[in-house]
Amino acid sequence: MNDPLAALRPLHTPPPISWWPPAPGWWLGLLVIVILLVIIYRYWQRMAPQRAALRELKILEKNTDATDHPVATLNLLLKRYALVCWPATTVASLSGDAWLKFLDSKGGNGQFSDGPGFILLADPYSRNDAPNLNELIVLARRWIKANRPGKKH
Repeated sequence: MNDPLAALRPLHTPPPISWWPPAPGWWLGLLVIVILLVIIYRYWQRMAPQRAALRELKILEKNTDATDHPVATLNLLLKRYALVCWPATTVASLSGDAWLKFLDSKGGNGQFSDGPGFILLADPYSRNDAPNLNELIVLARRWIKANRPGKKH
């Protein structure tokens, strides 16, 4: 008796699986990653004015002794940041009580008109010995963080 298995050809392995073209799931994953990167980049760009304002506020806080008029400088910073967040027709002409009421209405919670923010109106050109200057800086930081540029107001 002959061995019937001896007549069979030897086993051969299939060719290796190619990495190209990738499966549809990989394409979908790549698309999701690209979309997320674009969203993150646009958010980062939109928040750049807020980061710059907070950085400038931190510099002002460290150098209040070297700054001639820290309250006026802080008021200017708030005005510039407000011009980024709202249309110029809304913000540019505001001054005095109207400016403080605007700041209160956009996240100041009454602290600009009745709290430490009143220094902006009462004594903007005082030297670094202004009362409650540190409280005003903390209030300004909170106000900047509460208002995002590009947000529909």
